Amino acid sequence: MTEPNWLLWARELLALAQTGLTYAADPFDRDRYAAVRTIAARMMAEPAGADAAEVEAMFAMETGYATPKVGVRAAVFRDDGALLMVREMNDGRWALPGGWADVNQSPRESVVREVREETGFEIVPHKLAAVFDRVGSAQMPTRWPFHIYRLFFVCGIVGGAARPSYETTEVAFFAEPDIPAELSVNRSSRFHIGRMFAHHRDPALPTEFD
Repeated sequence: MTEPNWLLWARELLALAQTGLTYAADPFDRDRYAAVRTIAARMMAEPAGADAAEVEAMFAMETGYATPKVGVRAAVFRDDGALLMVREMNDGRWALPGGWADVNQSPRESVVREVREETGFEIVPHKLAAVFDRVGSAQMPTRWPFHIYRLFFVCGIVGGAARPSYETTEVAFFAEPDIPAELSVNRSSRFHIGRMFAHHRDPALPTEFD
């Protein structure tokens, strides 16, 4: 699935405007970058049926050099090889536990926190299995205004017990043939899950990246 050119171009223009507003000192240049941001917000909003002012306000909150956002996902395997998954509160579908990486937390700390919060389990990451670009080989079906990288870790359990959270309604383990059909594919696609089982079976596989 390929993202439409209008979305890619709008993202690039918004990033250019954000970076320009970070470094430009001349007031006329700053006005030009602000105008680019307004045009890019309109480009992004109109095809999506969104409000251009809201899109621009969202991007105006982003400051500094524009870079992709970072998420983390955990492939937590039980001793019998079953994979830990959560049913998401907001769409009722299943995914690998995870979320956004937090400021002042390493990738390891972020994925441990996300699993604890969403499942109740304490884990230890064993391997960075993959770094997937959302618009690369593992791209997601829903269009998103920001560019995103996702870090996938293969992990083991060291404590805790299954406990849903305010973000999840169920916590369960699945063997590979029993992975639910109803996946929250914007979080964890069947491609992602298949690659995590492959890394669990063969820890010597190199880290994958787009």
